Amino acid sequence: QFEAPTDACRIFHGRGGRYPGCEHLVLDAFPPVLLLTSFQPLSDEAVATIGQALEARWAQIGNGQALNWVFQTRQPGNQIDTRLMAGSIPEPHTVTEAGMKFRAHVLRGQNHGLFLDMAEGRRWVYEHVANHPEHRHGIKVLNLFAYTCAFSVSALQAGARQVLNMDMAQGALATGQQNHQLNDLSGASFLAHDIFSSWGKITRGGPYHLIVIDPPSYQKGSFIATKDYAKLMRRLPDLLRPGGHVLLCLNAPELGTAFLKDQMAEIAPALQFVERVANPAAFADVDEERSLKVLVYRAPEMPAA
Repeated sequence: QFEAPTDACRIFHGRGGRYPGCEHLVLDAFPPVLLLTSFQPLSDEAVATIGQALEARWAQIGNGQALNWVFQTRQPGNQIDTRLMAGSIPEPHTVTEAGMKFRAHVLRGQNHGLFLDMAEGRRWVYEHVANHPEHRHGIKVLNLFAYTCAFSVSALQAGARQVLNMDMAQGALATGQQNHQLNDLSGASFLAHDIFSSWGKITRGGPYHLIVIDPPSYQKGSFIATKDYAKLMRRLPDLLRPGGHVLLCLNAPELGTAFLKDQMAEIAPALQFVERVANPAAFADVDEERSLKVLVYRAPEMPAA
């Protein structure tokens, strides 16, 4: 049973292994649309049964509104089949999270404009910037692998002065620019560059009070965590202001927190581990080491003269 959500969120997380037999299913809300994703093929009969269950629940909670729902099947080798099963999808489709607005694209590919599992990471950024003691200097943020720049929206909404968003995907950054316009925010810059060949630009924009690193775990030709994360870590001490923070994110089930912690201890030992940000409750997993990792590190304060 679920209630009618107002914000974008996950409703059912079979991938967390807590519902035996449903490990392949997740249900998300991108209001006013529900999105069911299956990570293995489902029979027409199974899809129809789920559709009937959604219709029945929606009749109870939907306040007389029609049910809009989309079904996506994902198979190995990046085979994706997406179908609108009932109702319609607003165009443009704007969803909310914690009072902020974001563009969503539920019929396009497997990334829908907002990673729902990162909601607590965005909340951490908002609160960190809002409560930052150095506001009089103007908080500067670096957002690497920015995608549609949701972290940037959170930081600027909380009062950051400048955010540099960098991502190789021009289309994702264009959506990011729309997200800033939707929220009437200024102070962001957008660079569609390869991070690994842009250190000059990145360094010139610094030093930063906060750096967010949220890379794909494995994307041939752009980033492979096991090989490339260390290159990012090596740069952090020079890019952070004294006392600055970094958010290290990793969404690879096969790599636990130790993967990040061990490398940081070796490569950037001056940076101190602060905490792991908890994932949204809806994403509970039988093994939290498999789920999204969001680790906070802090640079040392200026040494006393």
